[in-house]
Amino acid sequence: MKIITINLPQKYLDAIETLINLGYYPSRSEAIRIALRDFLGAELEMFNKLDRDSFQKLKKTQLNSMIAL
Repeated sequence: MKIITINLPQKYLDAIETLINLGYYPSRSEAIRIALRDFLGAELEMFNKLDRDSFQKLKKTQLNSMIAL
């Protein structure tokens, strides 16, 4: 595993600490890994449901947004 640094709002950290204290997660790292896994799983599921035309439109929209920056 790689170590990364992230900045979180205090209320997020407080919520994670509460879940750890309640025994839902053994550590901050594990709580964040699980949240990220669930997020990526949902995103991948949405991606897999897109048909080819919808994906191309989404890709084009994203590219246009990046060019506008």
